[in-house]
Amino acid sequence: MVSGFFKTLGLRSKKNVLLSPLAGKVIPLSEVKDQTFAAGLLGRGVAIEPTGNKVVAPSDCKVEAIFPTGHAVALHTSEGMDVLIHIGLDTERLAGKFFNVRASIGDTVKRGDVLIEFDRDAIKDAGYDVTAPILICNVVEFASIKGNVGDTVEELDELITARER
Repeated sequence: MVSGFFKTLGLRSKKNVLLSPLAGKVIPLSEVKDQTFAAGLLGRGVAIEPTGNKVVAPSDCKVEAIFPTGHAVALHTSEGMDVLIHIGLDTERLAGKFFNVRASIGDTVKRGDVLIEFDRDAIKDAGYDVTAPILICNVVEFASIKGNVGDTVEELDELITARER
């Protein structure tokens, strides 16, 4: 009975931390110039205005999906988070140009492994927003999801804290 009370208050729930798969400035999803992401329809999290040119595995995880155009990857982390990393807005229209995928569907990767390399400047020069939403898609499994909005992060800095129900 007492343990249920503590769990209700969130005092015994497990805290999971998602590390940043990209370097850059962290902004709220609500500021992303794409309503699907801004409204949280695909999951909750943050977005990064990248300063680098690669996406690394934020955790030991399994690659669940990589879009054929190389602009997005879906992962299942060892901590139990289903994560979507989407590089840029409408960048699927580039049909893979400026993206170099380094992982495959079904791969088990280690924290820090390079998953995708991209040419940030070329994507910008082609007229695309390079803002990268980082989403936790299995939100129903978490009581709260909080990102380090306003921070500038390097790869593998703490990015999102998700507290289990």
